[in-house]
Amino acid sequence: MIQKHCFECGTELIEQKLEGEGIVPYCPQCQQFRFPMYNVAVSMIVINEQTGEILLIKQYGRPSFILVAGYVNRGEQVEHAVCREIKEEAGMTASHIKFNRTSFFEPSNTLMCNFTAYVKDSSELSPNSEIDSYQWFNPEDARLNIRPNSLAAQFLNAYLDELK
Repeated sequence: MIQKHCFECGTELIEQKLEGEGIVPYCPQCQQFRFPMYNVAVSMIVINEQTGEILLIKQYGRPSFILVAGYVNRGEQVEHAVCREIKEEAGMTASHIKFNRTSFFEPSNTLMCNFTAYVKDSSELSPNSEIDSYQWFNPEDARLNIRPNSLAAQFLNAYLDELK
């Protein structure tokens, strides 16, 4: 059980069977089932429509390339978060997006939703302060340069493998 205390009253949760759901955290004080809570984020394989190249970025002083990503705001649709994050971090406008897949990322208790986001070209590119550096790669070079054994690599490799 990930969630240990009730988010309303702070009472320690117990595990209790809920018909049709199985074992669910339960608050004996509120007498309510407390379904697990987690963060939601988006990550994007940003593709330049003109060249077919993929944008990879470096952030927070780390030495390896990753995908553009960010958290979904409360009440925000994930599709909107994709476009907002690309605009905020890279200054570019997504012309269209396509959902790829999801994966739960345990270290940050986050459901990652991966998309392919297409931009017309790189002319709008103006990275904000969250991006240390960036580079456009052809698909195979993107595969070779993304942080190995990362969720970003899993998303990118799955996407590229589906193209074959």
